[in-house]
Order: sequence, then structure tokens, then C-alpha cells
Amino acid sequence: MDDPAFIIARLGRQARAAAHTLAGTPPARIDAALEAMAGTLLATQNEILAANAKDVAAAKSAGQTAALVDRLTLDSMRLAACCASLRKIASLPYPVGQVLREWTQPNGLKFAKVRVPLGVIGFIYESRPNVTVDAAGLCLKSGNAVILRGGSEALHSNIAIEAALRRGLTSAGLPSEAVQLVPIPDRDTVRLLGEAVGLIDLLIPRGGRGLIETVVKTARVPVIKHYDGVCALYVDQAADLIMAGKIAVNAKCARPGVCNAIETLLIHRDVADKFLREAGRMLTDRGVQLRAEPRALAVLKKAGLPATPAKDGDFCTEFLDLILAVKVVDDCTAAITHITTNGSHHTDTIVTGDTTTAEKFLAGVDSAVVLWNASTRFNDGHEFGFGAEIGISTDKLHARGPMGLEELTSYKYVVRGSGQIRG
Repeated sequence: MDDPAFIIARLGRQARAAAHTLAGTPPARIDAALEAMAGTLLATQNEILAANAKDVAAAKSAGQTAALVDRLTLDSMRLAACCASLRKIASLPYPVGQVLREWTQPNGLKFAKVRVPLGVIGFIYESRPNVTVDAAGLCLKSGNAVILRGGSEALHSNIAIEAALRRGLTSAGLPSEAVQLVPIPDRDTVRLLGEAVGLIDLLIPRGGRGLIETVVKTARVPVIKHYDGVCALYVDQAADLIMAGKIAVNAKCARPGVCNAIETLLIHRDVADKFLREAGRMLTDRGVQLRAEPRALAVLKKAGLPATPAKDGDFCTEFLDLILAVKVVDDCTAAITHITTNGSHHTDTIVTGDTTTAEKFLAGVDSAVVLWNASTRFNDGHEFGFGAEIGISTDKLHARGPMGLEELTSYKYVVRGSGQIRG
């Protein structure tokens, strides 16, 4: 039966039952399941890659951008990385049951703040089928069941991956319903997941602005947003310009279609001429289109580099492509003001050799992750040592930045007494 409401209700009931089982499952069995899931991914590699090839061919036929096709594509190396991610997650400490704080009151009552699973996670995402693996692994390790709603462009890939993951769960003696995929591309399933009060404990949307805004507008269950990655690099007057150029190229060109790639380049006026002559050439040689405000445009044109005038909105746009908005600013304060006004509070970085300026930037930029002398590409659960991430939250409540195991848990208070009563 393909009725979306029926499907979401069924998935929710099954996930709720699975979550109840997971809550009482010993950590060793959870880790064994993660290892088994990695094994079944490898064992079914040919089927998964064949399914992925269908999705990639369809995306190319539809005229999708090279960046989206890259996000969608799996190969043996990327699939091996997925398996390595599951094994890394298995090696991490089990978060459930961790005692966060203990104390005893004068009346003898003993209090403990203990980490517990959230229950059932609804996860809505686009394009990248490797995210299916990361989300399943993180949710399982944190004691949660997950309902995955991937994009229609990756449906064949995700169905094949889900089948492999569920086979691994079954072989480890855990309910396969701990990992479930919404099997139809019907857009109404996004709304229905957000309305599944009593079945879903937390909804995490990860994708473009349109998806996020749709979820936030209609959801009745709690939501943690993975919003736009309008990330900026600020090159200060005290920067090592060779370092800054390498960071700019890495942050823009390594994978332009991901949320932690820079979309904005800000340069201090005192080093703009020298930096843009060299870095501008490095970027354009790699196919980057530079969209510059007047001061930056004048420098680039003088250096004989291709650039176009920045349009309204370019400095607050997540291009997810080889496009970069470039601006000359007067100082660090102006850079912070620009980021505050135009950024998305995701990831921003400064390159400078001046500690005072760096600390001013780190304190003044209100983003989930701020960096000094490092690429924005390091805002990633793997790089943080989390094994993987289910998203990068741009919210401030409950979770912010890369969401790993701890961010997929809550806590409860356990109180032990010896007959105390309250007067």
C-alpha cells in the first residue's frame, strides 16, 4: 500500500517498538551490529553501486549540476569509507547510561544525571547516500531507532543501502526496524514525519533552504535544523598569505557542493592587492567564478583575472558550486559585521598571525564553528573525532555544530533514597 500516511504511521510504530528494545540492549551487542552492518555493506557492494549508477545516470540526464552529481555518487572507495565510519562509531564509548553529574543532598537523597536515548529520530536529507550509513550508525550507537527520508534523486541507492544495513541488524540479533527508509518519494511524507507526534521524538532536516523552511513551518515534533552553509574566510592584514591561499583553495574547491565549503572570501584592504593577485589566479585556474564587490573587482581586473560584479544576494547565498563572492573589508570588525549580517551561523574562519585579532574574531563571530588558520572543511563529525555526524546544527538549543552521539541523547535524573519524605 503506497498511501503516505499509512506508510509513515507503520514506520513510526515499528521504530517505536525497536527503540524500546534498543534501550535495553547491551553495548557489546550494539557494537556487534555496527560491525555486521559494515560487513553487509561490503558484501552487497555490487548491488549498491549498481543502484547508485541508476541514480547518477538519472541526475545527469536531468541536467543536475556537477556538484550535486558528486554528492550523489558512490564508488568503492566512498563505500569503504562508509564501512570505516561504522567501525569507528562502534569503537567510540557508548553514551547511554553515562553519568553526567552526581551529588547528595543534606537529607541523604542521592541524585544522578544520566544520559538516555531520545527514542525515535526522523531524518530528512538530500542527495548524499553515504549520509544514510552515517545516520543509521550514529542513531544505533546512541540507542535510537531512525526513520530515514532521503531525496528522490538517491532513492535506488538508499533502498539498496537500507537493505544491507537491516540485514546486518538481523544477523546481530537486533530488530531490523531500528533502521527504516521511507520507500516512496512522495513529498507529503516530509509533512507527515513532522506531524508524527507520539511516534517521532526529534526531526532533523538536512538539505537546502526550501526543505528546511518547509519542515520548520509544518512540524509539530521538535526540530533541529541543518541550515545553509554560507561560510566565510577572512584574510587579515597579518595573515600568512601563502597559507591563506592554500586554505581558500581547499575550502572552496575540495568539495564545493558541501555545506562547509566557503561561499564568501573577505580580505583586509591592506593585503587585498597582493593576496587577490595570487589567490585569485589559484582559484580561477580551478574553475572558480569570482563575483566581486567594487573594490575587489578593481583589484582582480587590474591583475587580468576573470571576475564579474557581485549581485544583490550573492553574499548571503549558498552556491554549492564553484562560485565565490569576494569582498575587500577595512578590518576585522568589518569582517565580523559582514558575517553577522550575511552569514548563516554555520562555519567561518580567519587567517592571521595576530593572536589578538584572532581571538576577537573567534569571540565575535556567532557561528556553530569558528576556526583560526584552518579550512572550514574541518567542520565535520569525522574531523572532530565523532566517527560521523547526522548533521551540523545551526540552532542553539540542545545541539550546535556537528551532531554526534552525545547530541542524539537527552538525560534523566535518577534519585536514590532510603525512605525520605518531604515535609
